[in-house]
Amino acid sequence: MPTLTELQEKRGTLLTQARAALDEVGKNTDESRTAELEKRHDDIMAEFDKVEKQIEREERVAAAEKAAEERAAAARKAKRPISGGEDEGRGAEEGDKPEYRQVFFKFLAGGADITVLGPEERAVLRAGVVQDMEKRIQTGGTNSAGGYTVPTELQDMLVRSMKMWGPMYDGSIVSEMNTSSGNPLPIPTVDDTSKTGVQGTEGTALTDDGSADAVFAQKQLEAYDFNTKFVKFSWQLAQDSIFNMEALLADLLGERLGRLSNSQLTTGTGSSAPNGIVTAASAGKTAASATAIVYDEIIDLVHAIDPAYRQSPKVRFMFNDLTLAALRKLKDGDGKYIWTMGDVKAGVPGTLLGYNYSINQAMATIATGNKTVLFGDFGKYWVRKVGAPVIGVLRERFWPDLGIAGLIRFDGELLDTAAVKYLVQP
Repeated sequence: MPTLTELQEKRGTLLTQARAALDEVGKNTDESRTAELEKRHDDIMAEFDKVEKQIEREERVAAAEKAAEERAAAARKAKRPISGGEDEGRGAEEGDKPEYRQVFFKFLAGGADITVLGPEERAVLRAGVVQDMEKRIQTGGTNSAGGYTVPTELQDMLVRSMKMWGPMYDGSIVSEMNTSSGNPLPIPTVDDTSKTGVQGTEGTALTDDGSADAVFAQKQLEAYDFNTKFVKFSWQLAQDSIFNMEALLADLLGERLGRLSNSQLTTGTGSSAPNGIVTAASAGKTAASATAIVYDEIIDLVHAIDPAYRQSPKVRFMFNDLTLAALRKLKDGDGKYIWTMGDVKAGVPGTLLGYNYSINQAMATIATGNKTVLFGDFGKYWVRKVGAPVIGVLRERFWPDLGIAGLIRFDGELLDTAAVKYLVQP
């Protein structure tokens, strides 16, 4: 298994090779040689993407291990354990009150058996559930079913893991609203881009014919319930892995929650579900071919969006990885690629026609009737997140193993349909 340093060095080498391949393509005039060079470039970038994912996983594990070490050191210094042990009684005698996350992990390591907890620990666990459940509607989870809210540290790790599996849950790409309760949330909307002012004349009354009135509408954000289904694992693993339980659960549930939420926020139907960005967006351009996209069609899609939206800090393209592979090969009239490679070391992302883009695997590939490319101001798409995730733990059904499931509540809606438009294959 290569080290993180070796992976980073390999990533840099692949970038250099990819750039060299692109330069060779630009200089070459022989079609067969060009095709060979383009395939080589695509193969290099495919390997680059794999290395990128490996680096992300290694960095995530390293961060979790570092955090675990810091917590262990702090616990030892305070003579307070992370999960049981001799120091637990001593900490209690010195007046230390158990923290929710400590009790939560001890509960899991004990095979989800409440009897492994002392009276004070049970009170802490139940108090944490009651406090959070008061902010939720009844369907969010119950103590009797073994549902417990996620400790803060694990919640942050879950959210980071979810963002890795799709861009639509990421507050840096879309707009997000966090609420403590799941009540329906009506939001007024208005599209005023077609309105303007007029020149006045001295001594003449202002025009009041109603043509300049703002036209308001209303959309509503709900709180739909979603879950991961149960993930089963052994009680021995829970006991043996207790010091890395946050990383373990973030890997088990974060991937499922991430794919689930990204899929719903991308292609959700809007009927008892989020109105996905692809579903809600309006038509911007129809491609000439069912199996390809050309440069001029991307230009037309960009200019189908009002210039005011194109100035937004959250304006971008969105498409899946296979579509990106096709777009990487497009050239302008001067033979220059419209895709620009970023600088990973400097933290500069790749761009398309100067705009950022996001890879979203929930979007369709290039084929008949598919909406394959989105462009616009993604800040106009709002994701409503309700409270913290809930982890449900069942012991009896899977005894002696454990069953753990994640539950979240969210909704999504494009509040201005003129802000994001799609390219569709015929």
